[in-house]
Amino acid sequence: MTGAAAERGELAFVLHTHMPYVEGYGTWPFGEEWLWEAIATCYLPLLDVLDEGAPVTLSLTPVLADQLAAPGLVERFAAFLRDVRRETHRIDVAGCREGGREAWAQELERAAGDYERALARVEQMRDGELLEAFAAHAAWTSSATHAVLPLLATDAGVRLQLETGIAGHRARFDRDGREWRGGFWLPECAHAPWLDPLLEEAGVHAVCVDLTDVLGRGAAQQLAPLQSADGPLLVPIDRATIELVWSDGGYPAHPLYRDYHAFTVHHHRVWSNAGETYDVEAARAQARADAADFVRRTIARLDAGSAALGRPALAVCAIDTELLGHWWYEGIDWMRAVIDEAGRQGLALATLDDALARHAPVPLAGVVGGGRGELPTTTWGTPRDLSTWDGPQVADLAWQARAAELRTLGGRRRPSPRAQRELLALQASDWAFQVSRELAGPYPRERATGHLAALEHALAADADGDGAHGDGAVRSLAPHLAAGVALPTSH
Repeated sequence: MTGAAAERGELAFVLHTHMPYVEGYGTWPFGEEWLWEAIATCYLPLLDVLDEGAPVTLSLTPVLADQLAAPGLVERFAAFLRDVRRETHRIDVAGCREGGREAWAQELERAAGDYERALARVEQMRDGELLEAFAAHAAWTSSATHAVLPLLATDAGVRLQLETGIAGHRARFDRDGREWRGGFWLPECAHAPWLDPLLEEAGVHAVCVDLTDVLGRGAAQQLAPLQSADGPLLVPIDRATIELVWSDGGYPAHPLYRDYHAFTVHHHRVWSNAGETYDVEAARAQARADAADFVRRTIARLDAGSAALGRPALAVCAIDTELLGHWWYEGIDWMRAVIDEAGRQGLALATLDDALARHAPVPLAGVVGGGRGELPTTTWGTPRDLSTWDGPQVADLAWQARAAELRTLGGRRRPSPRAQRELLALQASDWAFQVSRELAGPYPRERATGHLAALEHALAADADGDGAHGDGAVRSLAPHLAAGVALPTSH
């Protein structure tokens, strides 16, 4: 960076890429179809942008990597595209034409091309190649199964999640001169100060945190990394930047964009947010306009922040990757346009690892807690606490997971790999999140109940000395299971 761009600082996109463990756990309406849709509409198009050299930080959860590496993935994904998506588009097109809705039929035929292009790509792949395509881009990792770490009951449970996830990332992506640099996405951005020494012990050097309610929305202090006393850098995500994209009034709500929530009979989308037949060219033009607006606003944010801080600012725009292309159909077009506009308008983009090497951290004690550096437990949930995952609606799930963790890791005998994997699956944040948001009917409770029952079976087999042979339904989960766990310390 030189000149005005160097003085204003830079923007770092962090894309958090995650999918719960759905391999073999249902198809329609919940289960593996989630993974197939994400690959077709988000991951494959995003890889094209990343391969063009986009300076974006990609966080890839170990549980998603487990599924992308699973045997038979290519065949099952291709079958979904060929036997389900191709056929359901055909039926909906015919129905629209029979009903005199030619414009809808034509839009469905156009949209079907998205899946046909994905099919053409995947038919040229072998198992493992899709994960391999991420190898040059997956810079940050996460816990093994996306557990909300502050809700775990023991240090041993935290270590099992951390070490298993990090071991999987290193085994898959540390090669050809690339090496993990210690970037770690805290699931749900959930941070508690007692985690810091455990994170540092595991080799974590930087995490993102949501301090909006601690520092204040739009505060300049959101634009500098913070040095914790006992662990890694705490990098605030910048809600003032993020909410341009991800909020009720953000760009995806524009009337011209495709409506994610309105479906045809076979779950396809032909309407804009305004209720009109979707016009892809008008939407793409709007994506370019919104990209230009985003860059202008981010430059203003950085300029003001740098002036207030007396040093170049660092804005971190962290979003779930699946927003791009899946939830927000035009999101990939917008991302590509932002990269182009940044060059034209003089906005410096950087990967977060590179940016952190240029931005000296501010001591946490000098920013929060009246000089003591004390932080509350925070998340990027609504509200920014743990209630999405331990509130009244899901308290039973939180308590049963903690009790199961104590039973599994609290004895003198090391639990079998089968028991550890079922515990990891039970601890996933996804089940409580889906229950709290009423997103998937009975599915998340069925998943939590099933993993708990399988864990109890495995523990009983461990106690009998028989062991729990094989990995059951969690066949591809956590193949790089941590080598050992210490006796727990409860929280």
